[in-house]
Amino acid sequence: MVGGGFGGLQAVRKLQGAAVDVTLVDRQNFHLFQPLVYQVATGALSAAEVAAPLRAVLKRQDNVRVVLAEVSGFDLERQQVVLDHLPNGGRDETLDYDTLVVAAGSRYSYFGHDDWRARAPELKSLAGALDIRNRILTAFEAAEVERDEERRRSWLTFVVVGGGPTGVEMAGQIAELGRETLHRDFRHVDTRSARVLLVEMADRILTGFPPSLSQKAERALEKLGVTPLVGHTVVDVGSVSVAIRAASGEIEDVGARTVIWAAGVAASPLAAALASADGSQVDRAGRVTVTADLTLPDHPEVFAIGDMVRIAHSDGTIVTLPGLAPVAMQEGRYVARVIRNQLNGRTTENFKYVDKGNLATIGRSKAVADVKGIRISGFPAWVTWLVVHLFYLIGFQNRFLVVTRWTFSFLTHGRGARLISESRAEAGVAEATETEEPQPARAGGSD
Repeated sequence: MVGGGFGGLQAVRKLQGAAVDVTLVDRQNFHLFQPLVYQVATGALSAAEVAAPLRAVLKRQDNVRVVLAEVSGFDLERQQVVLDHLPNGGRDETLDYDTLVVAAGSRYSYFGHDDWRARAPELKSLAGALDIRNRILTAFEAAEVERDEERRRSWLTFVVVGGGPTGVEMAGQIAELGRETLHRDFRHVDTRSARVLLVEMADRILTGFPPSLSQKAERALEKLGVTPLVGHTVVDVGSVSVAIRAASGEIEDVGARTVIWAAGVAASPLAAALASADGSQVDRAGRVTVTADLTLPDHPEVFAIGDMVRIAHSDGTIVTLPGLAPVAMQEGRYVARVIRNQLNGRTTENFKYVDKGNLATIGRSKAVADVKGIRISGFPAWVTWLVVHLFYLIGFQNRFLVVTRWTFSFLTHGRGARLISESRAEAGVAEATETEEPQPARAGGSD
């Protein structure tokens, strides 16, 4: 089992008590509850409250072994996985398997501009969330001591790229942080003047939701002080500014020191490695193609699930399911059922995804939900969002801590995890402050 995310962990847990020996390989020693990572990035929750050690989660499952390593390749003919960066310094070690399940997930795509990654970190990992938290909090600190008005405005300008659920949730949280949490903590800067820009290439935010809910979400964001820029595209990211192109082609250079990336999806590089080992191709997003039972076409012993795959059906249609936790979880449970049925000599029907709906929170007591055709917004949707996320959060202790944090935050508007965990020099902020780099293209130019 490669990957301890939603899909991989579900598959492992559903094999409890089965007559199989499971080896779970992950480069991290914890399962990350990714839907709440943005709350770590804005100081609402601490890292330990959205992550659970894999060994602790699986300690009562005697047929599971956890290996901390990075998978670097596959030998499908010899039925081996190649491991690298083991904690003891081991390199290029092999692990034999009878059945292989690859659930390596995805990352955000910078659309060919990987050089932007250092200036616009992605909100996909715990390390990324902590980096973003450092940058956001440091920006407010820098604004407090900055004497130049223009530079102060750039410190107080935050650009979130991508109008999906993660981008919407992140933008709303930053706005609430400045307006409700920090404004009494600072003496020389009004944090309520912080400007949050949400840049989305499509003609509306939350394109996976019905248009009516997208409109309600946009209005709710505007009430929080967020400026949604739909039909806009980021064309350059500098250390002190961002170039944003409108649908008309006009490019505006926006002074902004903090940029957060939540746009585009690219499959894990392991999808390409798996396709290469199989002699197949990946699509433009790097996804490998599997059959309707989630196996590779010529290797029924190899399953691939989650964000890294697209599904080819017998009638020739190819389906790409949303990159959401429920999809990966259903696929993980399906794979476990297939393996159990194989042990008992039974067949399993092809995988069918059951869409249970979409949820997105916008801010305090504000959310939108599309559940089985029922569309709700505002406080009822927010309560639904809270209940669903608590239900899927791993570990009783984590649930208790998160409920405690949320209750405290709701009653006091406070955020107890507002810690800058590294120095400005380590974060690269000092360099951005002292060295102004050449500006991106100005309004009316071309990229």
